[in-house]
Amino acid sequence: MKEMKTTVNIDDSLLTAVKSLAREEQTTLRALIEEGLRGVLRTREGPRKPFRLKDCTFRGGSGMRPEVAAGGWPAIRAIIYEGRGG
Repeated sequence: MKEMKTTVNIDDSLLTAVKSLAREEQTTLRALIEEGLRGVLRTREGPRKPFRLKDCTFRGGSGMRPEVAAGGWPAIRAIIYEGRGG
């Protein structure tokens, strides 16, 4: 990694706070500045491809078990916790 020196004017109160944070986290001012700049770049990379949930449907043979179809959520809960004291 090639390094380059540069000069940046930073608000005094911000610089004081960041130096304090660097001491608390036992890191350097440079590390915190680089972390912040990388975060800015990540958020401004542009729109990402939207998340699409993979279709995981399947063709079941006879559908729901009769006791589930007739009993609704209470029946489903009873089956889930069967033998577990729930």
